[in-house]
Amino acid sequence: MITQDITVDNATELQETGLPTWKRLLDFVLILALAPGLLLLAGIVALVVLCGSRGPILFRQLRIGYRGREYTCFKFRTMHVDAETDSHRAHATQLIKSETPMTKLDTCRDPRVIPFGACLRATGLDELPQLLNVLRGEMSLVGPRPCIPYEYALYEPWQRRRFEAVPGLTGLWQVSGKNRTTFNQMIRLDIEYSERKSLWLDMVIILKTLPALLRQCLETRVLKRKEAASSAAGMEKPVQTYQL
Repeated sequence: MITQDITVDNATELQETGLPTWKRLLDFVLILALAPGLLLLAGIVALVVLCGSRGPILFRQLRIGYRGREYTCFKFRTMHVDAETDSHRAHATQLIKSETPMTKLDTCRDPRVIPFGACLRATGLDELPQLLNVLRGEMSLVGPRPCIPYEYALYEPWQRRRFEAVPGLTGLWQVSGKNRTTFNQMIRLDIEYSERKSLWLDMVIILKTLPALLRQCLETRVLKRKEAASSAAGMEKPVQTYQL
């Protein structure tokens, strides 16, 4: 009878939090093991933000998590204080409603980004404070990326199935092409993860994350070089004159 009660309690907790015991243990063990290095990295990033622009080091934003629940997500601030959001909203809407690759807005010299902010975003170092969200049980190390409420409002019912998994810092989508995939491909990968999640799958995704980040940084660098070359070519184009 006692065993049955414990099983029911565990099932209820899983239903409420979306975090099975093995997942919670994995998160705590890895964060504890990597704590010295993570704290050093966080200190360096905080210094970069502090020197890059005036304003708070941390950025707080409302995000959508497990089963559509709202929570406050933490990040290192990589944009100037009071930066406009209309351009991101338009960019996100265009990605959701089209079949174009999920490239970030800041890939193309976003003026809202502080010095070295694009580098922090490309490497994912701006997301280190989300480890606080992991410790609070609002996120996990592995899971779909949380979205912003105005993005969630544009989701179709089938797309919201991705929220059957607790959001994470990395995930199946991130190690499966990310910026080369479309919005619907991202959704399908996140749904696949929510249906297949296991200790083994989480470990595989974690091991693939660093190589995926390196590829992403290289791809971003190539895109920026192409953009710079295109801009330079446009400026050097001779002006056609007409003799009267």
